[in-house]
Amino acid sequence: MFSYSLGTLSVVVPLLAVGIGYSASQIGLLVAVAAVAQIATRLCMGALVRACADKWFLLTAAVMIAGSCALITLSDSLLIFTLAQLVQGMARALFWTSSQTHAVRTSLSPVQGLRNVNLAAGFGALIGPAAAGYFWEASTKLPLLMGAATGSLAVIPLLLIIKFPPFAAKNSAARGKGKRLWRRPGVDTACWMNAAAGGWKSLLDSYVPLVLSLAGQPAAAIGILISVANATVLAGSAAGGWVRAKGIRASLSMGVLAAGLGLAAAGFFAGWAVVAAAALALSGIGAGILQTVGPAIAAETVHPEERGDALAVTGTFRASALFLVPVGMAGLVTVVPATPALLAAGLLLAAPAAAIWRQGTRGTEDGAADAAPIPY
Repeated sequence: MFSYSLGTLSVVVPLLAVGIGYSASQIGLLVAVAAVAQIATRLCMGALVRACADKWFLLTAAVMIAGSCALITLSDSLLIFTLAQLVQGMARALFWTSSQTHAVRTSLSPVQGLRNVNLAAGFGALIGPAAAGYFWEASTKLPLLMGAATGSLAVIPLLLIIKFPPFAAKNSAARGKGKRLWRRPGVDTACWMNAAAGGWKSLLDSYVPLVLSLAGQPAAAIGILISVANATVLAGSAAGGWVRAKGIRASLSMGVLAAGLGLAAAGFFAGWAVVAAAALALSGIGAGILQTVGPAIAAETVHPEERGDALAVTGTFRASALFLVPVGMAGLVTVVPATPALLAAGLLLAAPAAAIWRQGTRGTEDGAADAAPIPY
């Protein structure tokens, strides 16, 4: 339900902004506003999950995502847009960190728990954009009202979930030999995987709909194409266990290459719906691998009571990419058109794969006292 509301916003915000007359740079900055709020909230999540049960963060997030949808129905002014994006960013930080910690605490295997959460999220993200594009044809406010209603309904199942106690007090120095958490073997890899997934998501929520619109695709088709990408995220997430077994280096390479090259091809072939759909499908598979396997690696390589901190810090890297990529794109589109800018962004996202495969990662090269060996 949360992902349905979020998927609605991912389509409606760019399309509405284009219709109002906002420039490509302004649209990118609006997406970046949500990322700033998400970064600020993620930075606090490590401390928050040690102070309060994750159930309450999930409930708060459901109310906030509904509020973000409702705000945009009130006015199309820049102030309201900005406020709605701030609320959306906070909601995303609260929801994804808390849902991930809840998943790993209710599952014997972190990758299995995160896979299940991502599959459910992917189902909502599949329906949301498609429904938003369809109902947009009837009224620009109708998809937002449906997103607000669905977000509100998410409160009901969240009232029924297990209420776990907060995580124990932090003791990173003893458990991680004094290293900062994001530099620990395994966690560092997960951070960069989450950053790549965040870069992919930020482009899908902003410049992909914009480029498709500029290429002449109607709103309904854009909604379906975004849903294609979100649908194949399910496939990438479902394959998370198999990919994880191949090792860190293979997981990184497969995820980054598929996500980056798929986006690049989608930008180049935006005017051809079938080819764009195939490219977005490939990128979605890569993103599903990155966002499922990355956090699982982080959860597996830290002490159980540090999982909240580990997932929060990997989420901060994702949120940082959600901010930096749209800002970079906002600058890039002032020099080149949006379509070649998306092509360049996709290629840049895929470029590190060669170095990753050649050099590997620091995964277990210097050892991790708290973790079992990770195969390359």
